[in-house]
Amino acid sequence: MKEDLPKREEASFKSLCDIITRLRSPEGCLWDREQSPMSLRGALVEETYECIEAISEKDPVHIKEELGDLFLLATMLSYMHQQEGTFSIADVLDGISEKLIRRHPHVFSDVQVKDTMEVLDNWARIKAEEKGSKPKQSHLDSVKSGLPPLERAFELQKKAAKAGFDWPDINGVLAKIEEELEEFREAVNKKDQEKEEELGDLLFSIINLCRFQNIDPMSALLKTNSKFIRRFHHVETRMKEAGAEMKQENLDQMETYWQEAKNKKEESKSETVTP
Repeated sequence: MKEDLPKREEASFKSLCDIITRLRSPEGCLWDREQSPMSLRGALVEETYECIEAISEKDPVHIKEELGDLFLLATMLSYMHQQEGTFSIADVLDGISEKLIRRHPHVFSDVQVKDTMEVLDNWARIKAEEKGSKPKQSHLDSVKSGLPPLERAFELQKKAAKAGFDWPDINGVLAKIEEELEEFREAVNKKDQEKEEELGDLLFSIINLCRFQNIDPMSALLKTNSKFIRRFHHVETRMKEAGAEMKQENLDQMETYWQEAKNKKEESKSETVTP
């Protein structure tokens, strides 16, 4: 007999809610009872990044664990507001269900769309109507200022490109990176403020290259971070075996071991790190 997934999902979510209710009760966990939506903000960001990393690693076991952590935080935060009487867990679930139906008229109604771009345009229009918001003064107004800088740069560039402000091909993007790199070279001996500005321009251009190639810059950087850690650990191990210290004077030896790690045909699986 096939497993009845809907019933299991219902039972599993009820179990999670019951556990959170118990943890937040007078007989529950002191730490959990002391938490508030404000105190859990950092955990929400951290767990989101850990989930992104697991997805990048394509590790189903790790993804499942990290999604569980996000489910926990979302449910815990909802229950905190339920305790305060502002809204309930059910209100949160009903709200997102209604929103999905409302913003997908091409699925749940008779609206016709020709492509993904039209789907996104409809979503943005319906969202604006829901919030009763005034027309945007700029194509960039919808990009939240609270996003991490790397993500915000990526989103700003996507919005600008959607408005037609984009390079016709990758050659323009690469030329811009070379231009910004040269401008930084010229600013190396100038004031820190000028160097910071030129480096910001260079980073922005590289993020734009990621967008142009349909590569998530955050995912790419996460993979590079893990690769760096993996190779650096190899250097540390080999230096220890050689009885040599990790210091500037031994840079040539460390570089040899770095190239050794880099030239391995198959590197071990990347270690997980919290960005």
